[in-house]
Amino acid sequence: MIKVAVCGARGKMGANIIELLNGDSQAEYFCGVDPRGGGNGVPVYACFDKIQAKPDVIIDFSSPAVLEEELTYAVKHQVPTVIGSTGFTHEQLKKIDEASKKVAIFRTANFSLGVNLLCQLVKRAAETLGENFDVEVIEKHHSQKVDAPSGTALMLADSAKAAFEGGKPYLYGREGICGKRGNEIGLHAVRGGTIVGEHDVLFCGDDEIITLSHSARSKKVFAAGAIKAAKWLADKPAGKYDMGDLLKD
Repeated sequence: MIKVAVCGARGKMGANIIELLNGDSQAEYFCGVDPRGGGNGVPVYACFDKIQAKPDVIIDFSSPAVLEEELTYAVKHQVPTVIGSTGFTHEQLKKIDEASKKVAIFRTANFSLGVNLLCQLVKRAAETLGENFDVEVIEKHHSQKVDAPSGTALMLADSAKAAFEGGKPYLYGREGICGKRGNEIGLHAVRGGTIVGEHDVLFCGDDEIITLSHSARSKKVFAAGAIKAAKWLADKPAGKYDMGDLLKD
């Protein structure tokens, strides 16, 4: 049985992960990490330094603020770590890269199988349609999401960008007299209500529009993907992994 520490255990994603772990035959909810503490029979520690017994793997859906403490613990105790948080700075991304040289790190902006398939379809569409079609990415999330654009929107934009030699610059929204559209990929964020996550990639050509879309109806789809990643990562050597590596297996 794989022992899982859930970072952000008192959050909404943490609750979904714990619920699914409680019905899993291969992995168990071993402990939580959350500054709010608590726990019903399973300890929830205020910080990583207070963890009393070593877990087999960490799943993190908390916030970038905990990253340095988490990576320090993961490297020191050699605990593979699944990172599902978004909104990291460039410096924090470098720290993830450095840590992955010493311990297995699995990082992706979206754990949905459907979203990762969508990334492949977006790249294929961009390769096929080429420069004759403008690319726009629209993402919609709940009112409590703090970063924009979403990590998934950036994944999708990167997938499209990879099809163009030399890439394309990103333009985040438009306002005022901004002139005619250039060679950019546009990214647009909508925030409202309890939207779990919706992403549309538009390929706009002369007299036709192709739209590739994904809509998540529940956070459980991400929780299930994270648990699958944790099981897969638990015995992996040091390195940086993502959904592409998991899907290859």
